[in-house]
Amino acid sequence: MNARPASSLRPLTGSLLSIAEAKVVLGGGGHHMVAGEEALLRRLPRGPWIGGTIPYFMGQDGGRTTREQVFVTPLPAGAGTPELRWYDSTALRRVCVDAPEHGYSLIIVPAFTDAHSQFAREAPHYEDMYLKPLLGWVAGVHLDDLGQRAPGVMNGATGEFDTARALVMHVPLPQDQLARLDIVNLFTQGQGDRIRFPTSGFQAHDCLINGKPANFCDYLTSKAIDTRLPLVADYSGAMINVSVKGVDAAERRVDFYAPVFEDAEYRLAAPVQDYERALAAALPSQAQGIAWSCNCVLNYLYSELEGKRTAGITGPMTFGEVAYQLLNQTMVVLTIDRA
Repeated sequence: MNARPASSLRPLTGSLLSIAEAKVVLGGGGHHMVAGEEALLRRLPRGPWIGGTIPYFMGQDGGRTTREQVFVTPLPAGAGTPELRWYDSTALRRVCVDAPEHGYSLIIVPAFTDAHSQFAREAPHYEDMYLKPLLGWVAGVHLDDLGQRAPGVMNGATGEFDTARALVMHVPLPQDQLARLDIVNLFTQGQGDRIRFPTSGFQAHDCLINGKPANFCDYLTSKAIDTRLPLVADYSGAMINVSVKGVDAAERRVDFYAPVFEDAEYRLAAPVQDYERALAAALPSQAQGIAWSCNCVLNYLYSELEGKRTAGITGPMTFGEVAYQLLNQTMVVLTIDRA
């Protein structure tokens, strides 16, 4: 097919494109984020873009799972050349120190790696964290491919693909522009049991239920808990979700998409009755400055967003979201405010 003009391919927060269309956009100048299957990322031309693997998207025509298209977002820049830099699990602590004094940093982390675990545990304590905007997402794979294929990240400038390290694009902005991050979290703590864990990590056996020792797997099973609902911790008014990845009854173990922390108290989330309506009500009121967004693949699956829209905001559906720290079952939105 003939690629459409690039100007028709760029809604505010990006579009699902064929490879031919993506080549037109990426060849038209500027800096971009790209999401899609590894084989598709490898077919794209070299250029100043950052990419990660995922086959789930909120596209311009609604939610879609595809192995044949890539999602492309033009990234706001304009004050110097953005820098692409790799970070292994030991170097990640410098990610905010390396960030521009005025701008933002976009990070993509491969899921279930040492970098993923280290970032999840330590990011809130990184030097300069919360002083410089850090946003991004966790690369994943089709859920049918879990354990068979590794999530990865690609440096579009060099063509280097990596399944272990995180990749960051540090983007300086003009002084009259300011990057702002919004976390759209529809979940709040329910009124159920108080849950604590004796150790931090991506999995749990033991726990305390209302102060009494228990096995967390047994608790979920005996109570017939809907594990589509995340655990929610209240951090001084900020609701932080931890999503259940799986329940292993044989091992009496529960696995998570983000770590639980021993110093936090959790409750299961209150159910959301109408996801689409609740999301529309929670989105930032000033939509004209929205430049980038991602949402969680669990929201996509559990809220049955295939073919539905999220108030006109598009982006990849990911294995985790980053707004300074690792998040689950949230939408992250980058807005560029102008003085």
